[in-house]
This record gives sequence, C-alpha cells and structure tokens, in this order.
Amino acid sequence: MDDAFDAIVVGAGPAGVTAAREMANAGLTVVVLERGAFPGAKNVWGGILYRQPTEEMIPGFEAAAPLERPIIEQRYVLLTDSAMMGATYRSDAFSRPPYNAYSVLRSPFDRWHAATAEAAGAEVYSEFTITDVIWEDGRVVGVTTGDPDGELRAHCVVLADGANSLLAQKVGLHKEWAPIDQALVAKELIALPAEKIEDRFALPSGMGTALEIFGESTSNLLGYGFIYTNRESISIGTGALLSDLIETGYNVNDMLDRFKKHPAIAPLLQGGETVEYSGHLIPEGGYDRLPRNYSDGVLVVGDAAGFVNPLNREGANLAMLSGKLAAQTVVEAKAKGDYSAASLSRYRQLLEESVIMKDLKKIRNVTPFAHDRPHLLRDYPKLLEGMLGEYLTVDGVPKKEKQRKMLGMVKRLPKKQLLGDIFGARKVLG
Repeated sequence: MDDAFDAIVVGAGPAGVTAAREMANAGLTVVVLERGAFPGAKNVWGGILYRQPTEEMIPGFEAAAPLERPIIEQRYVLLTDSAMMGATYRSDAFSRPPYNAYSVLRSPFDRWHAATAEAAGAEVYSEFTITDVIWEDGRVVGVTTGDPDGELRAHCVVLADGANSLLAQKVGLHKEWAPIDQALVAKELIALPAEKIEDRFALPSGMGTALEIFGESTSNLLGYGFIYTNRESISIGTGALLSDLIETGYNVNDMLDRFKKHPAIAPLLQGGETVEYSGHLIPEGGYDRLPRNYSDGVLVVGDAAGFVNPLNREGANLAMLSGKLAAQTVVEAKAKGDYSAASLSRYRQLLEESVIMKDLKKIRNVTPFAHDRPHLLRDYPKLLEGMLGEYLTVDGVPKKEKQRKMLGMVKRLPKKQLLGDIFGARKVLG
C-alpha cells in the first residue's frame, strides 16, 4: 500500500473536515470524499455553533467564518394549543465579545470549513458517493464507489457519513438504527428583513436569539421545536422520535406546518418567505446504545457514531471534537505503523476522557425517563396554563381563593404520578 493515502475521510461535515484538517496539519496525506455537489450541499443542522470549542479547533475563526448572529439570549417556551409560557435568559456576558454562540447556515459554513482542511493540505472532492469499504487481510484498506476504477486506498478510513451511516453498518460496527434511536426533524429557512427580525424578537442590531419550544410544537410528543434568528432569515423546525411518529401516524411536515400556525408563533413569521426546506435524522440512542466506533483500519466520528447531546443542544461541537480525537488516533497509529483495532482502540480511550462521553453518560437516562412519561409534555403545560391564567386574571376574586383554586388544580394530578416525576427527575439529572 505504498501508493495509499494515510487516511480517507468519507463525509465533509464538521466531524470529517476537522479530522482531515488535524491529520493534514500533522503531515499526513488525507483525502475527503463528499457525496454532495459541494461540502454542505446535503448537510443539515439546527443552526447553532458554540464559540469556545470552535475556537479551540480553528483559532481566529470568527474573523473568517460565515457566521450569522451572535446568540445573546436563550428562551425556553412551553406551548399549549392556546397559550405560551416560558423563561428567558439574556446577560451582558452573552451580549459582548467573546460571544458564547452564533447562528450559522450550514451550506456556507461547511464550504468555508472544508477550505480550512484544504489549506492545511487535505484534498477535498465532491460528488463522490462511496458504496462500500475495501477489505484486505481482515481489515479495511480503502473505499469504493462501486465502479471498476472507483477504488481508493488508505492506511485508515474515517467514516463521517452522517446519522444513518451505511458504511458503519457494512463494516459491522452497528446495525441499522432502531426508530427509538433516531429523531426526525423538519426545518425551514424563512427570509425576513433584518429590522423585522430585530423588532419582533426585541433584539439589538445584529444580535440573535434562540428559542427551544416544547409541548404543542411537537403535538406533545417527546422532542421540541426551535427558532433561531439569522441575519436576514429565521431557522424554524420541529421534530420527535421516529418511533413515536410511526406509532402515532403523525407526519413531521404537518407537525411543522401546525407549529408555524400557532397563535404565538405565526406573528413572528408573518410576511416571511420560505426559501429552503430540509428534513434529517438525528441519532439519539444515547450513551447506553452507542455503537462501537473503531475496528481494523477504520474509525467512526460525529453523527455516524451517535455523538449528539439533545438535552443541551450540542451536536456540531461534539462532532468536531470527535474528529480531532480520531485524527490524533490516526497520527499515533502511523507513528507505530499499526492500524489494527487494538491500536485504534486508543480512540475510544480518548473519547472516554473527553466531554463527549462524560456528558452523554450523565444524561443517559433522560430520554428514557421522559419517553416513559408522555404526560410531561401534555398534562403539565396544561396545568401551568390553568394556574397562570387563574393567577393573572384580575376579576375581584381574592388572591387567597385563587391560590386555593391553583392548589386544587395540582391536587387533581395523581399523587403517585406527581411524586414519581419529581423524584425521577432528580435522579436522572442528579
């Protein structure tokens, strides 16, 4: 394999490009193969990029990357069919440099990001659909497009081909994701003038907000809707576990249309024009169902490895970090001349020492806890709506009597259920 690359990376998303750039910076010969017309053409994310972890990967990125708005505010919203309730966090610390996060549009960002790998010496080629890996002497030694002249060889292959990684399945590192392990999300990009965005969301010029919206946004299924403000557009989407969509027969596209028409949401979008629509799967199997992510001659990174933290809205930063750790593993493997599974198991060790595995392990029981309690996003928003409506209505009724009514609303909940939810939440979040 003297004519082989040191590494082939399949997929030009955040994980794959980071892996390629880090390996190229270390002097390895690297090629990135992307099936889209260009990096980012087929990639989808909600649209939030965190500054600090990105700065660690690409020092000074803020001056060059195509960013939208600094996110100075976070809103958490509960929707019923007729009401909106929520909490907002806005601080001076988030409102001035160094910012905590930015809204980002995936297509321009991924093209810019891929260029950083090329600048480091990696080769990036688009419109390459890889159909399988090449095996030799019991290990992966390359990839193929399925055509007679479509083979490419390397000492190590890094799979960064997204949530439904067919290549990881072909390698045998995991089976097809079960519906309970994936969320399906529908997203639209709605064009609006900057001044309308700033007026409707009460934002200073050029600044942005992020909303995560629960309850009616997903027809009360486990999941959430989101709204992120860009320079001259709004990213809006909603999604739920694929298993719940299948069981209920709900269509995520219809769910998004219903969400957009909610009386609290529609005014934010009024006059906007939908300029982009996308749908995508997000791996949400969690720590206990993560597949093996290394084998002889191959590593798996990013969404393909299941590295998503849905509770804290972290995906791109975990993808980049996994790419960096995979690159470190390949660099060390080259130094030893050993690309066996035993050598590449170093990747798993690095992951376990990183924030990726530590955080995924901490929240490992959150999704099962919430999924087993469908009333959380159905009954409690209604309860809060009733209690707040009663308290905020000024109608001559003494506040003491109103408090009794509010307490009565709580008492109508099954006591066993209420206590189980309280103590269960403390346990999974502790």
